[in-house]
Amino acid sequence: MVANEASREPWRYSTAGISIALRVTPRGGRDDIDGIEQLSDGRSVLKVRVRAIADGGEANKAVLVLLAKSLGVPKASVKLLSGATSRLKQIAVNGDPTRLGEALRRLTSAHSID
Repeated sequence: MVANEASREPWRYSTAGISIALRVTPRGGRDDIDGIEQLSDGRSVLKVRVRAIADGGEANKAVLVLLAKSLGVPKASVKLLSGATSRLKQIAVNGDPTRLGEALRRLTSAHSID
């Protein structure tokens, strides 16, 4: 069962850190991580909501700041890889991949929607 749970994690490890698949809700009322969601195509994504509107990159900036703060890394360590104008985004976070993965597991288990 642990292997199955790991395969559902929406992040991938690399030597430089991790990359995370996100589904972002702009104007979500608060800045928060809402847990892991399974998309209809079977992919897992980290659900994130931000107060900022999706205009001029404001929501993207808010997502990067939220992730940096939540994971305890400098803002410069969090980069948008793809999905600048989409709700589905790919984010890279530089740092110790093991520590980042553990932090994400703690954040998502606190928001588990079971």
